[in-house]
Amino acid sequence: MWMKGVVEKIKPKKREPTQTWDLREKMKNLEAERTNLLIEIKNLKKMAESKVNDLESEVNMLREEVESLKSLLR
Repeated sequence: MWMKGVVEKIKPKKREPTQTWDLREKMKNLEAERTNLLIEIKNLKKMAESKVNDLESEVNMLREEVESLKSLLR
C-alpha cells in the first residue's frame, strides 16, 4: 500500500493537452495584442507629429505678430 504512494510520487506527471492549448491560446492572444498596440503607437506618433506641426505654425505666426506689433511701436 505505501509502495503505491511512492511510485506515484516518482512517476513523471503527464502534461495535459489543455495546458499546451492554453499556452498556444495565450501566445495567439498576446501576439494579436502586440500587433494592435504597435498599430496604436504608430497612429499616436502620427497624431503627435501633426500636433507638433500645427503648434510650430502657430508659434511662427505669433512670432511674426509680435515682430509686427513691435515695429508699429517704434
